[in-house]
Amino acid sequence: MKQEYDLKKMKKRKNPYINQLKDQITIRIDKDTISYFKRLSDQNGLPYQSLINLYLRDCAKENRKLELSWT
Repeated sequence: MKQEYDLKKMKKRKNPYINQLKDQITIRIDKDTISYFKRLSDQNGLPYQSLINLYLRDCAKENRKLELSWT
């Protein structure tokens, strides 16, 4: 291994994943919902935040509408 590397000769490339970056937000989710996604997370081996993101992405992609009825 070299003691020093000359990084000045490195080519600058555009990040190919730039369109896949995520925004960090804060949302309030009730404890039961978080517990549900954490259980799914344990079963599937994915972080629960990733599962929530996948679910919301699918809803957005399929243009699902939430049906609310107040009684």
